[in-house]
Amino acid sequence: NVGYRFSAYNRFMNLWGATFVDHNPDSWEGWQWGGAHMWGFSTRLGIPEQYDLLEDALKHVEMMVFWASDPETTGGVYGAHESTCRRLWLKELGVKMVFIDPFFNHTAGLVADKWIAPRMGTDVALGLGIAFVWLTEDLYDKEYVATHTHGFAEWKRYVLGESDGVPKTPEWAEQETLVPAREIRALAREWGSKRTMLAAGGMGGWGGACRSSYGNEYARMMIALATMQGLGKPGSNIYSTTGGVPADRSFWFPGYAEGGISADVAGTAAGYRLAARMWPNGGTISNPQHSAEGQTGYRLLIPEMMYHKQLEWRSKGFCGGSLEMQFKKYQYPASGYPHVQMYYRYGGSFIGTMTETNRFVRAYREGKIPFVVNQSIWFEGEARFADIILPACTNFERWDIGDWAHPSGYGTHKFDQVNHRLIVFQQKCIEPLGESKSDYEIFAALAERLGFWERYTEGGHTELDWVKRMFQASDLPKRISWEEFEKKGYYLVPVPEDYQPTPALRWFAEDRPKDTPDWGPPTWDQIGGRGLQTQSGKVEFVANSLKRFYETDEPDPERPAMGPQYIESWEGHHTTELCGRYPLAMVSPHPRYSFHTVGDLKEAWSNEIKDHRMLIDGQYYWIMRINPKDAEPRGIKTGDLIRAYNDRAEVILAAQVTERVRPGVVHAYESCADYLPLGQPGYSPDTAGCVNLLTSKRFITPTSPGQAPNSCLVQVERWERSRS
Repeated sequence: NVGYRFSAYNRFMNLWGATFVDHNPDSWEGWQWGGAHMWGFSTRLGIPEQYDLLEDALKHVEMMVFWASDPETTGGVYGAHESTCRRLWLKELGVKMVFIDPFFNHTAGLVADKWIAPRMGTDVALGLGIAFVWLTEDLYDKEYVATHTHGFAEWKRYVLGESDGVPKTPEWAEQETLVPAREIRALAREWGSKRTMLAAGGMGGWGGACRSSYGNEYARMMIALATMQGLGKPGSNIYSTTGGVPADRSFWFPGYAEGGISADVAGTAAGYRLAARMWPNGGTISNPQHSAEGQTGYRLLIPEMMYHKQLEWRSKGFCGGSLEMQFKKYQYPASGYPHVQMYYRYGGSFIGTMTETNRFVRAYREGKIPFVVNQSIWFEGEARFADIILPACTNFERWDIGDWAHPSGYGTHKFDQVNHRLIVFQQKCIEPLGESKSDYEIFAALAERLGFWERYTEGGHTELDWVKRMFQASDLPKRISWEEFEKKGYYLVPVPEDYQPTPALRWFAEDRPKDTPDWGPPTWDQIGGRGLQTQSGKVEFVANSLKRFYETDEPDPERPAMGPQYIESWEGHHTTELCGRYPLAMVSPHPRYSFHTVGDLKEAWSNEIKDHRMLIDGQYYWIMRINPKDAEPRGIKTGDLIRAYNDRAEVILAAQVTERVRPGVVHAYESCADYLPLGQPGYSPDTAGCVNLLTSKRFITPTSPGQAPNSCLVQVERWERSRS
């Protein structure tokens, strides 16, 4: 809460004045751009509440469908593997586990009964094939659909082919997905006759399929299937087994999205409770450039900003306040503002995590921004391109406090993966090594030279002082003294003895006022506490928010109001000429053994895990998995070095030949930590494993400025270092 980006960094930048770069909702993507228009949940960026769904699943579920979902790998918000036991409990109860993913992922390896591997970019086609069976064989909840949806009849005509002449039969879906029609029918019939939870993505949302071309339609497809089976009824919901445990949610402690010490009510969720508790007499600090008249940038367009280009895009990044936030136009530079002249890069490396990232490399070397500062723990990735590096220390060298695995804000009450709510005192183990300092100390030192140290530190607060203030502002003093908390190091928040579960969306299914403690839908988007955050209050198969927007502004044909619809990927098997040159589709989900760029390389223990990196000729190489049917004609064996390439980049990787990835697909986790080119940066092969160099910068749709790394075609060949 003290050291996080929203906290010490926001406080400093708001006092100094800067052009903030809005982050695209990289975890949510299709759920915000599509899902939110179908059922609301804008405060969660389009993914649903998860309250008390573990107990609901254990009591009622007969089958679970994990679709683009691998909770054993994607550890969520630092919760590790505490939730593993939940999936094992369901398995012990006889719940059938079906996995839909082009990669036989680690969760499937633990509990799967059935694996279905569609061709990349065809998830919506598979979903439509399932819906066709339900519609033609009366395997859906007609009464529920009649009372809880809007526009379903129009969408039904589309599925049956009455509006476009193309019935979305399992045979049609087989042509797109390569999943046999008999398997699609079998799954549809079993799903339609059993109480089924849909684990869409790893966190009751998210998922690699939402980060692909038209990922908005994938999210809508998941909502459509769940709705047709009675969304919110016992045993029928969208639930990924990563949340939904009993917890005392009335006990208040801020998550990191609430801004920590920033006092920023415009750029964080501090306005919910934290600001009033930490600064009861006022004194919040917001950057005037967060206002309508201010200037912002957009993360996916940073390289173009560095070239001083004139830019336009639609939508704020995180649109938690309303659906309408997605339609505002932005330009850079904003009217009356200059181009940025200094780039202050803080933490991580976008080269490993954003898309088509040779753009970043080239912009550092060829762009027009004259001065770059990088504040980072590690000399890796983007830090190598900075004019000045400010070395930050690790978490072991500073003080902090936090609610374990709870982001709050767009992830209210998620407590991802953890079985018990735990408030932790992060104690400083050693003094910062070398010349490094904590982020707060770095900003305080800069503030002193810039003339606002007194205001930044509020009279000389140390990091530990801020930790104590955070403690006092929370509900912790009602339960434990500071002295006891400091000595013990944590506080386990007990579940109340009189705890009564309120399963997610049960209130919606039963058409009664919302009884879950979710922040949304906001009261002004409901009538009498009932209904979803849509104009109709129902699940909208014709999205009024999109329809209303297109009546007054230019329509986006790639973001239809009626949906979900199957739209052929702009980089997939239908792009014939491109697919002829680059015949393998690459899937690049979050890594299992590191978290974004944290925990990779840096002499970390994870380097020794042969499923993370392979040691070849003295270097640890990132791994790409390839099916034997694709490896054999290329002469590739496990342990070989391979070159993955397309028009955008080339990356040297270690091959792992395995039937866990379907033919025609290669699998490599995203977010390697470093960037190590063999020759001229930006124009030569990378050997660190930055597969995002290969991905496309294209937005999900023209008005949905999200990243789509899972729409990426490549070619792969054996590589010998002597050839470089």
